[in-house]
Amino acid sequence: MTGWWFLMLAGISEICYAAAIPKTEGFTRLWPSLYCIFFICLSMYLLALSVRTVPIGTAYAVWVGIGAIGTAIYGMTVLGEAATFAKMFCLLMITMGIVGLKFFSPAH
Repeated sequence: MTGWWFLMLAGISEICYAAAIPKTEGFTRLWPSLYCIFFICLSMYLLALSVRTVPIGTAYAVWVGIGAIGTAIYGMTVLGEAATFAKMFCLLMITMGIVGLKFFSPAH
């Protein structure tokens, strides 16, 4: 189960860096850029730890899904992006895909 915890933390780290990208202004602002780079590295490291026990295809899909869902929610709640029914439905489908990958992923 440890690999899945690493994977969840990697996804959360991905949300942190994705949310910071606009604040870097094209990586021209030092502190937001360093924050972003730190979380990019942390996310990759945690993803690498997760694939010790989670298959890479599953891990990568789940990692991207967590990041996509979290970043979309951040955009809607903090940045005022539209929260349409269609967008929410699509995020639900991504969530269902992540749960399905977890449920059907063989343990090794």
